[in-house]
Amino acid sequence: MPATFREQGSRRLPRPLGALAAALALALALAGCDGGADTAASPERPAARPAADRVEPLSGPAPRPELPATVRSADGHDTTVREAGRIVPLTGSLSEIVFSLGLGDRVVARDITATFDQAKKLPVVTRAHDVSAENVLSLKPDVVLADTTTGPAEAVAQIRDAGVPVVTFEPATELADVDTRIGAVAAALGVRKAGDALKSRTDQRIKAVRKDIPHGAEAAADRPRVAFLYLRGPASVYLLGGAGSGADSLIEAAGGIDAGKESGLKKDFTPITSEALAKAAPDVILVMTKGLESVGGVEGLVKIPGVAQTPAGMDRRVASVDDGVLLNFGPRTDAVLRSLVRQIHAKEK
Repeated sequence: MPATFREQGSRRLPRPLGALAAALALALALAGCDGGADTAASPERPAARPAADRVEPLSGPAPRPELPATVRSADGHDTTVREAGRIVPLTGSLSEIVFSLGLGDRVVARDITATFDQAKKLPVVTRAHDVSAENVLSLKPDVVLADTTTGPAEAVAQIRDAGVPVVTFEPATELADVDTRIGAVAAALGVRKAGDALKSRTDQRIKAVRKDIPHGAEAAADRPRVAFLYLRGPASVYLLGGAGSGADSLIEAAGGIDAGKESGLKKDFTPITSEALAKAAPDVILVMTKGLESVGGVEGLVKIPGVAQTPAGMDRRVASVDDGVLLNFGPRTDAVLRSLVRQIHAKEK
């Protein structure tokens, strides 16, 4: 998938930003995590919520991988996983799934975007946004999990050439990818039953959240227009999301209209211009939390050319969701949707 932009000092970023856990931070200072999953009192009516920066493993004993398992890697390789005692997921999204499946005690490393509490103490095997083959191999992994967008390609090839099974997955770009991604990771690790249980739990929670969308949101006239802006102030990266950004699927699921997509943007991300923002005319602007901080908060956001002239800019209607969870499309997507529903349907101040 082609890249649409480049951050300073970073490898090329693949097309759907939602697939790019490794590009969610310009540096460690910009990385973060939020929006924990509900506790397991009931998938539909959770009794309470844990700390926002934690993932929730399935209840009960941890699953035992049934191995060997041979799966078709998304990059075309047939890969056989024989052991899963030492797992290295190379994106925060994949780490979240592995921990949620109940296999977190088998994870021996993380990439820079796996910032939830259970993963924080693990060694980081990325330099900036690039995977270090040497760091990965030094940990003697049984299996490495990656996206097709993980790079550089030479590092991934080096890991595979060393005899370590590397399973790659297609990036998730929409809500419909959640189950597919969970199932694929579970199959690779030999825990298909746990994968089915996690899919069921996640589906029920997403369904419960969607029931809470305000009445009348199905009518276009009643649905807020929401523009997703990807911001990295220090790198001078200011982008407007369009079709395929990943955020469009979430906005629509939360009862909104993706303003960039609706205005005719066919690319996933386009540099922000006053003209593009005027055409999108968002009622609400959606940003990642660290991205908003990187431009100086709401007051800094409205100084970006064209923002202050939009309905959202004039009313200071800004929704934010943490970088480490917004576009993961995984076990905590229900929390993302819940936050979006609450924020984009809030009455104007």
